[in-house]
Amino acid sequence: MDDRRYEWDPEKSKANKRKHGFAFDEVRDFVWDQAIERLDIADDGEIRWRAVGPLRGRFIVMLVYTERKGRHRIISLRRAKRKEIEEYVEEAKRQN
Repeated sequence: MDDRRYEWDPEKSKANKRKHGFAFDEVRDFVWDQAIERLDIADDGEIRWRAVGPLRGRFIVMLVYTERKGRHRIISLRRAKRKEIEEYVEEAKRQN
């Protein structure tokens, strides 16, 4: 059971659903123990994380989030691009 706590802007979640097909509450189905995470610094200096991994066992997705007050604040959730999937597969092979 994943004990992470999440938060997001409801309007941004709706916009993300329209643009990418995923609402932010779907992050609860993200398979963290199979994800590969990388630190990412936004243009404004905000520390963010980019996590690539399976969602519901059907999709490989890119999840972008930041940590605030012990919570994962979701910024973006979308299907991973082909290159991101290839990098994910290669990294997973190296880790096993």
